Amino acid sequence: MDLMLAQPRGFCAGVVRAVEIVERALDVHGAPVYVLHEIVHNRRVVEDLEQRGAVFVEALTAVPPGAIVIFSAHGVARRVAVSAAERGLRVIDATCPLVTKVHRQAQRYAGEARELIIVGHAGHVEVAGTLGQVDGPVHVLCTVGEVERLVVQDPTHLAYVTQTTLSVDDTRDVVDALRRRFPGIAGPGLDDICYATQNRQNAVRELAAEADVLLVVGAQNSSNSNRLREVGTQEGIPSYLIEDADDIDPSWLPAGGRVALTAGASTPEVLVALAITRLRSLGVTAVVTAPGVEETTTFKLPADLDRQAVR
Repeated sequence: MDLMLAQPRGFCAGVVRAVEIVERALDVHGAPVYVLHEIVHNRRVVEDLEQRGAVFVEALTAVPPGAIVIFSAHGVARRVAVSAAERGLRVIDATCPLVTKVHRQAQRYAGEARELIIVGHAGHVEVAGTLGQVDGPVHVLCTVGEVERLVVQDPTHLAYVTQTTLSVDDTRDVVDALRRRFPGIAGPGLDDICYATQNRQNAVRELAAEADVLLVVGAQNSSNSNRLREVGTQEGIPSYLIEDADDIDPSWLPAGGRVALTAGASTPEVLVALAITRLRSLGVTAVVTAPGVEETTTFKLPADLDRQAVR
């Protein structure tokens, strides 16, 4: 078999920044450092940081007063930040800058007294954080059918924002439906959607035209990893989401065919390397990286952490 690696794949700039923030905080302050929710949705990343002294919690009440707490890349509601201050916690915010941008958009629209619509998955931690950024009525939806059934207070005074782990392709039909039904709705351009999500989906579409099967390395609770698998299925090839190399079922692999391999934006490259090793043991002889977008985006660390790290 031949193996084709997607380009780009794996860590995006927001994930790189979030993981580095936890590592830098441990270097500067020592263990333990508390992290609210998984810093990113990947078990390997979380376990590696736990071994270094990070403690992941699901509620601020689990963080001792005065301790350091890091907010995950997905962002948090305003009430969480207020609660952290009331408990005397030292907060380091690892929210992805692209998520922060969505928060500011939502706050601006709410400040204009617009009824807000979030295009995203209800219950996703990022969506919960965006919901918690605004007061007033907010709707969460992700299908054209939900747009058609939506009941609003004032159809002439609406706005929408989008979950960052969706792509232009994920949201185009929903946004178009919103604009058809509510011509005066305000919202960001589609080019505001996360570049990394779109780039990874585009790479899968390119590979699907040449491959017989697609493997996506990523966590089961990773939205963008699940979406990559769905894209492969939509392109007409068997597609599987695997958390690590041991999940690969030899019966999936086409004798003498081509396997495409990609990874979600929260998946470390070490897991891709282990998957490649496993695939070699199952009959892969040639490994080629497909041409694709070379991502150069980087995000700065929080200024205080940068200054502390230099001392």
